[in-house]
Amino acid sequence: MNVKGKIVVVTGAADGIGRALAQGAHARGAKAVVCADRNEAGANEVAKAIGGTAFACDVGKDTDVRRVIDATESRIGPIDLFCSNAGIGGHRSEPGNAASVSNEDWQHAWEVNVMSHIFAARALLPLMIARGGGYLLNTVSAAGLLNQIGSAVYATTKHAAVGFAENIAISHRDQGIRVSILCPQAVDTTLLRAAGKGAQHVDGVLTADQCADSAFEGIEAQRFCILPHPMVAGYVKKKTDDYDRWIGGMAKFQRSLRGDNGGKAGS
Repeated sequence: MNVKGKIVVVTGAADGIGRALAQGAHARGAKAVVCADRNEAGANEVAKAIGGTAFACDVGKDTDVRRVIDATESRIGPIDLFCSNAGIGGHRSEPGNAASVSNEDWQHAWEVNVMSHIFAARALLPLMIARGGGYLLNTVSAAGLLNQIGSAVYATTKHAAVGFAENIAISHRDQGIRVSILCPQAVDTTLLRAAGKGAQHVDGVLTADQCADSAFEGIEAQRFCILPHPMVAGYVKKKTDDYDRWIGGMAKFQRSLRGDNGGKAGS
């Protein structure tokens, strides 16, 4: 899909990748860009700069996502591309127990990182199918293909997001629905900066604009898995070629991050 002349909605548009996606859609000639974010002031700022429309939206709430979709469809026109971009990080596990994060934090991450995509698809699929097709871009993470040392919550919810996107792509391909997952590693965003010194970026940190450029290139090519860091494809191959060896290598990498050279686990 070429976004020129299209109606595009972006969640998490107040900052980071979402802001870059909204600005990128405008720069590429989108007919209209809708900026949705829990940070209403930030969404308004981005929308004002590009001549778009802003909505306050907590993507973890079905009613909020549906309200944005309904308002866009009724006031602006049929949505061609929905960028389900908003996500949440953090929720780091205690070193001695990967499952230690509270039920409340697990639930919150599930709502934002997984259910937000489901809410959008549930509302949009009947509309898009009725008019012959449409496009969903779901921002996931390389963690959804690989994993995330230190945060079982992030890794698990992002894996679930990949599985849902795959199912939509399979189930509705013949009805004109196209889906892409955007799976970057480190991108210079508020979420990354909040990770502090513990965040390791062995393959480099991209700007949000570079990530958005990759997204639009992938959408134009109708590529399901968009990798702003191309080396991730090689890591995924190593993982699936020999899962046990990959897990051992990841455990070794974890020890190196901790400075624990005396660990007993096999590598």
